[in-house]
Amino acid sequence: MTMKTMHFKVIRFLLVLFVIVCAVAGDEDSAEQTQTETVDDGEDGKLRYEDSVLVLNEDNFDEVIQDNPVVLVEFYAPWCGHCKQLTPEYAAAAKELAKADPPVLLGKVDATVHSKLAERFEVQGYPTLKFFRDGKEYSYEGPRVKDGIVSYMTERAARDWVPEPDAVVTLTTAEFDEYINNQDLMLVEFYAPWCGHCKRLAPTYEKAAKTLQKEVPPIVLAKVDATKETDLATKYEISGYPTLKVFRKGRATDYKGKYDTEYDIVTHMKNQVGDGAKQLDSLKAVKEFFSVEDVTVIGFFDSKDNSLVQPYKDVSDELREDYTFGITYKADAREHFKVKPNSVVVFNAERFYTKYEPKWYTLEIKPETTVKDVKEFINQHSLPLVGHYYGAQLSRYTSKRPLCLVFYSVDFSFDHRAATQLWRNKIAAVAKKFPDITFAVADDEQNAKEMEELGLGDSGEELNVGLYGADNKKYFMPPFEEYDSDELIEFLNNYKKGKLKPFKKSQRAPKKNTGPVTVVVADNFEQIVLDPKKDVLIEMYAPWCGHCKKLEPIYAELATKLKHEKNLVIAKIDATANDLPDNYSASGYPTIYFAPSNNKNSPIKYEGERDLKGFESFLKSKSTVAFGKVKEEL
Repeated sequence: MTMKTMHFKVIRFLLVLFVIVCAVAGDEDSAEQTQTETVDDGEDGKLRYEDSVLVLNEDNFDEVIQDNPVVLVEFYAPWCGHCKQLTPEYAAAAKELAKADPPVLLGKVDATVHSKLAERFEVQGYPTLKFFRDGKEYSYEGPRVKDGIVSYMTERAARDWVPEPDAVVTLTTAEFDEYINNQDLMLVEFYAPWCGHCKRLAPTYEKAAKTLQKEVPPIVLAKVDATKETDLATKYEISGYPTLKVFRKGRATDYKGKYDTEYDIVTHMKNQVGDGAKQLDSLKAVKEFFSVEDVTVIGFFDSKDNSLVQPYKDVSDELREDYTFGITYKADAREHFKVKPNSVVVFNAERFYTKYEPKWYTLEIKPETTVKDVKEFINQHSLPLVGHYYGAQLSRYTSKRPLCLVFYSVDFSFDHRAATQLWRNKIAAVAKKFPDITFAVADDEQNAKEMEELGLGDSGEELNVGLYGADNKKYFMPPFEEYDSDELIEFLNNYKKGKLKPFKKSQRAPKKNTGPVTVVVADNFEQIVLDPKKDVLIEMYAPWCGHCKKLEPIYAELATKLKHEKNLVIAKIDATANDLPDNYSASGYPTIYFAPSNNKNSPIKYEGERDLKGFESFLKSKSTVAFGKVKEEL
């Protein structure tokens, strides 16, 4: 062997040895980073630790919580980025807290695997941390870094630690009236202990209560178990859970805000502070108070101490988010607007004045006038003769039927105001002849969806008219080539005489409807679903709906299996592309109805399991002419 060959072999040996050493070192590092340790728990076999963090599951969870005075638990998802960021900090904290006095155990639950545990503890996102002291659950609200976790949990593990008292006040019938009568403003939740929505709200409600305690003066949040305090539930007409009520010196109004987050509740309640009606201390202040785009409501009273003020104040507190409210006690303001003392006036926005209607409407408050009377008066006059189908007013038009919408380029900016008002005034001249129909102008670009619903989506004309009838059926007027008020009047008269054919949004019916599931569209709905000779199961679906896609193969299998039942139809309709009768409305997707042969006007909503067995069992029990049954007339 030459020296050169020997030298080469030595070098090769050293390189191989180096690779082996590196691999061993790497394995040791890896083992140190993902160390898994198994410890005998003395009874149920083995508890598994990863990096000093106990792996919890549905089998060992309750026993671990019971056997350890203080436990911090992370509910995580393996794919969650925030969970991955927390992992090393959590593991480092676990190692240190295991040596503390008293020790604190850190555990983790894969919430995607142990979903029942996640549901039990109402885990809504990842990671969610909760700690348990002597078996009682608390929300973890501390830092998510090693030192912060150690400090937070050491404090809560201390033998003298006492949790903060609940910020939410619990009220019973005995003290309820006295308590609420002494609060300028407070919020009360009426709940049921078994209600899932109430349980989910509880931590959010508590956090909001803690935040609102810091207000000056504090805003109190309280709760009432409506299943125990039944007299209170009856008095405040509690029909579902949770129901939230705002109280001002004992006077209750409905809570109208969101309560998905702490921020929702805090923001809404802070906006409730003070009177709903702004006090206007001069005629100048009254004149400057009017809204440009909406009605303005002002109470004209002769004295703050007058008992007639209270119904108006109650309404302004309740509807403060719906209307602009003011109140004045100035005689010169009453004289300027020629109103009597103790009157409530609804002023139309100047933008919407026409010569066909009053500029304002007046209600004189008398001793017998109730809150309901004032509210109805304001709502009755909340829209002008021809208003703007836009913004805050949209919700007011929802209940107005018949509703005539006139679509064009509506723009109240300075450069386009004249053209907008020209068209609106032409419509007002017609609207005055039809007091039983509500009118509004609507921008055609902003309301393209409504135009399509009314059958005007393809119109290229400058001005278009659509009508929602009293029965919510939809009608459209053939587009104008040139506006003619007589044509509009004729269209409206024909509607009132029942001479108009309603517009139905419908897909085109399939040429061949031979599949196992019958395809229904609006145009053949009556022919197929309302056929008095057939029982029909119909699914209202949306093409984008994941639940609908999951149901599709099961539904097709059901239709195939039952195709021999000649008097039974398994059908489906795209509820996003077809108009549906009111009694077959889709509250969500999929919505499934059974229309028996003998009662098409009262379909039965299917609420059972969405599997083959569930559908078959339901159909056999409900069918009237299928499965060998003979039709029975109602």
